[in-house]
Amino acid sequence: MTKNYAFIDAQNLRLAIVTADHPWTVDLKRLRVYLRNKYRIEEAYYFLGAYDRAHEALYTDIQRYGFILIFREHGVNLKGGKKGNVDVDIVFQVMKVLCEEDDFGKVVLISGDGDYKRMVDYLISKGRFSKLLIPCKKFGSSLYRALGSEYFDYIDRPDMRRKIGMRPKK
Repeated sequence: MTKNYAFIDAQNLRLAIVTADHPWTVDLKRLRVYLRNKYRIEEAYYFLGAYDRAHEALYTDIQRYGFILIFREHGVNLKGGKKGNVDVDIVFQVMKVLCEEDDFGKVVLISGDGDYKRMVDYLISKGRFSKLLIPCKKFGSSLYRALGSEYFDYIDRPDMRRKIGMRPKK
């Protein structure tokens, strides 16, 4: 049985949905269930920027929902600890899993960043790509428009917001 993997550019996801014309919040617990049910994702990697102790409770919650957290390594001179740039880390992790896992199935990528285009094209050519989930149509890279609709979708569609969006507290 092959294993499918999800790779999430957390900074791209968050920035796209909070700066959208109609900002909203993704419920990460519901997102993880959606990925498991829709794409049979067994391992979901959630890539963050620099580690920040102030957010330890959030990190614990994200892991409890079933995500594997990956933090960006930075030098000691990083000012403010805010740098993201997880693109290289995501590409590296995808290639690592592709090379090391015998039961590697397909990849789902959550990002609208065009920097992943070469990796996406390669994975498609090898039959190892399932879907690119772009957080916001408005901010998704135009590089992905050439892909067939079978390879990408938008998370900010109303039906997707209902499935994975944070519901108002009662």
